[in-house]
Amino acid sequence: MHAEDRAETVIERLDERLSEAWGELWDSFVDPREAWAGDDGRLWPSVGPATDEAGLAGLANERQLAEVRRECRRLAATNEFAINGHENRISYIVGTGYTYRAAARPGRAASDELVQATQGVIDEFLALNQWHRRQQEIVRRMDRDGEAFLRFFVDDLGRTRVRFVEPGQVAAPTGQASDGAASCGIETDPLDVETVWYYWIDGVRVPADEIQHRKAHVDANVKRGLPLFYPVRKNLARAEKLLRNMSVVAEVQSAIALIRKHRGATRGGVQEFAAQQADATATSPTTGRVAHYRRYGAGTILDAPAGVEYEFPASSIDAASFVTVLQAELRAIASRLVMPEFMLTSDASNANYASTLVAEGPAMRMFARLQAQQMADDRDCLARVIGFAIEAGRLPAESRVLVDVQIEAPSLAGRSHLDEVQAFAIEHEHGILSPQTWSQKRGLDYRQEQANWDAARAQSAPGTASASFTRRTV
Repeated sequence: MHAEDRAETVIERLDERLSEAWGELWDSFVDPREAWAGDDGRLWPSVGPATDEAGLAGLANERQLAEVRRECRRLAATNEFAINGHENRISYIVGTGYTYRAAARPGRAASDELVQATQGVIDEFLALNQWHRRQQEIVRRMDRDGEAFLRFFVDDLGRTRVRFVEPGQVAAPTGQASDGAASCGIETDPLDVETVWYYWIDGVRVPADEIQHRKAHVDANVKRGLPLFYPVRKNLARAEKLLRNMSVVAEVQSAIALIRKHRGATRGGVQEFAAQQADATATSPTTGRVAHYRRYGAGTILDAPAGVEYEFPASSIDAASFVTVLQAELRAIASRLVMPEFMLTSDASNANYASTLVAEGPAMRMFARLQAQQMADDRDCLARVIGFAIEAGRLPAESRVLVDVQIEAPSLAGRSHLDEVQAFAIEHEHGILSPQTWSQKRGLDYRQEQANWDAARAQSAPGTASASFTRRTV
């Protein structure tokens, strides 16, 4: 064998060994599971049941739930689209506030004194806890965190105060994390997860009577709620980055007025040309470089010498293509919220109000559902408040069965006030609508309005210079 042949054989063997070594090195650095990673680099969850043993909807443990909640809290604080979505839901669900009126239960003979005493307890609770503002925060917390914990504190006079408990404070105590009945910080009947006995708050066992847990976006047998933007949190992050990148690219392109291209010129020649064309020069104190500036007035005509070309980069900006992608992302987010796109983006250019702000529209039906759930939770809350007042001796025990709390939510759909009042008048004439409920639907306090009427009649009595007033007796 010739020397050249032997050298070629040795090279082939070395190449083969090098390829094998490189393959082993590549396998050690590249994770084969990367193909199953999401946009954020985290692996896709394995296929399994929707609810695991810990009582979490599709999440492995409480730590993962805390990470999701933390991510959605960041979006609620920094992402402009998420903020708009949260605020719009508060505006439609809570609006100007709910009205609460104590009334005799149907078929029960409750005295006016008992009804008024119950109403006094309700009004005191609403004022003591700034309930309208707290109700807005309840909606924000349920959407942002997926749940809201309210803890009741009763003083010696039977007055009830409500305070929020942070979701992170509710956690399984050390040593009981593996106990399914006490998982997620909520201790339940071992045979019925919907029957809650205690809540573990900062390691302290609190009876369920002192806590109201409002959870959202999960099934009834799931112990903890999920944030509203959990399914579309990556869409929100992408929309934010896309908008930022669009702005940066447009800013850079629009900042460069023109680019002169000198064909076949040397560096020194270009610098000399720039100096000759400059109207002003400035030297950087840090780098020592000389910058040349030239003013171009309105309607300037450029005469390029041989070998010089002018290019305007701003003319090549195509923002429309990026806007289309951004709108697609925002539509996906709006679909999650069951809201028209303009409610999320504040872009009303393509909104059809006639089809979105009516009672039959999907968004209005969704908001009506959420209002109904809010009223049910508020009714449970006020039932506890009345119960605490009974225990303190402020109300008689029969208040539970004789008095009911009627709740009226703000109207959702656009309406004609004249048509609405005429409908109320017809219902009142036929004995369908009571004056108390009429006042409630108009956002008025019936008792206060009657007192105002009495004061007006007193002013119009003989001997006083005032206009005449008439009031229909009901």
